[in-house]
Amino acid sequence: MKLLDRYIARQYLINVIALLLIFASFVVTIDVSLNFDRFVSAADRYLKEESANPGFVRRAVVTALLIADLWWPRLLQLFNYTLGMVMVGAMGFTFTQLVRGRELVGLLAGGIALHRAAVPIFVASLALTGVQIANQELLIPRIAAMLVRDHGDAGKRALGETSVPMYKDSRGRLWFARAFKADEGELTGLMVWERDAQGLATTRIAADSARWNGKAWDLENGSAVRLDQPEAPGVVKRIETNLDPTAIKMRRYAGFAQSLSWVQVSQMLRRPELLDERGVAELERIRWGRLSILTANLLALAVAMPFFLRREPCNMIVQSLKCAPIAITALMGGVLGASAAIPGLPPQVGVFVPVMVLLPVAIGMATSVRT
Repeated sequence: MKLLDRYIARQYLINVIALLLIFASFVVTIDVSLNFDRFVSAADRYLKEESANPGFVRRAVVTALLIADLWWPRLLQLFNYTLGMVMVGAMGFTFTQLVRGRELVGLLAGGIALHRAAVPIFVASLALTGVQIANQELLIPRIAAMLVRDHGDAGKRALGETSVPMYKDSRGRLWFARAFKADEGELTGLMVWERDAQGLATTRIAADSARWNGKAWDLENGSAVRLDQPEAPGVVKRIETNLDPTAIKMRRYAGFAQSLSWVQVSQMLRRPELLDERGVAELERIRWGRLSILTANLLALAVAMPFFLRREPCNMIVQSLKCAPIAITALMGGVLGASAAIPGLPPQVGVFVPVMVLLPVAIGMATSVRT
């Protein structure tokens, strides 16, 4: 059986790699075709900084390098997002090849149950899930700043400087900064308004700059003025708030929280004094939702597999059409259930609702295989 296991696992992994390459090529090609002008403009900007008068070849090479620079970290993230769908698709292609070659018939003729053919698929899927976990926890957090770049930021290695619009912290204070240096964790031109229970501003805090010390913002030339007593300003040296640099990045850059590792999310959750109820729930969904999605991907694979484990040759296109809506529903249900709040359930439980629904369905489908 070791020879058979290696054969099926090899065919499955080849199909996984092929689907990943095809899907990645398709996504990158579509994105480049829609944003080609922006890549060319970014290339012209870099060449202008070198005071060069580039020819067509040099301009084309720099543009291609910027495309590769923008997309290689995105492809790592895309791998995590699409692996569940790719595993189901590769399983379908693998068993279609085995059915077409009458190899499953030979398996049955040798007295081996069809369930045995599914074992190498699940073992390889568990290995791929392990790669997905390592990618999410070790690689993605290291390149988080590169994942939030726009097409015009290709070639940059840092988040750079951006403004901070009006943000509200857990104490109801409004924060505004003229500039936020995301890589240094520094605010310049800071203004903070403290408010009463009715939402009316009572105190204005201003500082030339502020730097995060790990627990609070240390202010430079910080002053506080009560709006009912503007003639008596006070000195403020530090402000404690839930708006640390990571929280600002999460609000300022869409998707940044998804790039944090389990350890980083857990560290933020261990600071309840700096998080409001909504922020805690969001981080809990992100943390436990990853486990839910990983489990839902494997259960979706188990749900889809009986459509392709056939005792006799049949039209596999028909089987694929039967399987597609069920597999897509299972995969999308796992993703949506892990990201959407369910009223009445804590996020640690709500994210596993798709798993609880898929588990009996997967058991029922697995036992329905005629072998």
